[in-house]
Amino acid sequence: MRVVITGGAGFIGSHLCEYFLEKGNEVICIDNLLTGKIENIEHLFGNDKFLFIKYDVTNYLHVVGKVDAVLHFASPASPADFLAYPIPTLKVGALGTHKALGLAKEKKAIFLLASTSEVYGDPEVTPQPEEYHGNVDAIGVRGVYDEAKRFAEAMTMAYHRYHKLDVRIARIFNTYGPRMRVNDGRVIPNFIYQALSGKPLTIYGDGNQTRSFCYIDDLVEGIYKLLLTDYPYPVNLGNPREITINTLARIILDLTDSKSAIEYKPLPEGDPKRRNPDISKARKILSWEPRISLEEGLKRTIAWFRRLL
Repeated sequence: MRVVITGGAGFIGSHLCEYFLEKGNEVICIDNLLTGKIENIEHLFGNDKFLFIKYDVTNYLHVVGKVDAVLHFASPASPADFLAYPIPTLKVGALGTHKALGLAKEKKAIFLLASTSEVYGDPEVTPQPEEYHGNVDAIGVRGVYDEAKRFAEAMTMAYHRYHKLDVRIARIFNTYGPRMRVNDGRVIPNFIYQALSGKPLTIYGDGNQTRSFCYIDDLVEGIYKLLLTDYPYPVNLGNPREITINTLARIILDLTDSKSAIEYKPLPEGDPKRRNPDISKARKILSWEPRISLEEGLKRTIAWFRRLL
């Protein structure tokens, strides 16, 4: 295949570029480097099947030659990023999705949207199945990301129904691994950086809120399998093991052999209390489920952060 990956210099996008190349595909990576980093993909520059284009996909998007698939991963993705870039987040979810869909339509390519568990907001149903419509505060501080992705899903389905475009929608739950930024703002890089630096681990709220963490290698395999199906509706991709933030902090302190203390601060506005995917559809349709344990994934991520720091 010849695939276009928007946001390809980001955390998930760069791993996708790598994975598709390993499968023998040709990859065109498009990124404006707002939150993506050249360092994530520079090891791919010697591959003649890889092309990087620095470009903002909220503008008209054209690629020369045939394209078999467009994977739209461009977007700020951590709370720190979408709070720092609220309008670019909305624009890439709306205009960027529209331009990426237009490219897929022009090329008669498969379109895969990177959606998010954030479409469920602060869920009142656990675990969250794809049929759950969510509990989202459209005008809250997180609304710029949540609503951008909800709109992107709606537009993707409109192109599927009206233009008969072949589409896939991946609802991605908390994912972690190498190439996350130190200042990413998400809990795992925060905790690892603080533990390795001897700083207090910052827990917001009482730490009893839960998350479910999927290692990047598992997620990328799920995305690849989803692309190869013909299922056009949302599919949850995440790890169904649900743990509290307090438990996560203790695991990271143990794995890093850190003596850091734990510091509690007020919970940010709109922070969801529970996040846990129902992956029944992924198991049935994709024959996929995560294989890498949280402890093993954290060991790999900690090793990467040690080298980085």
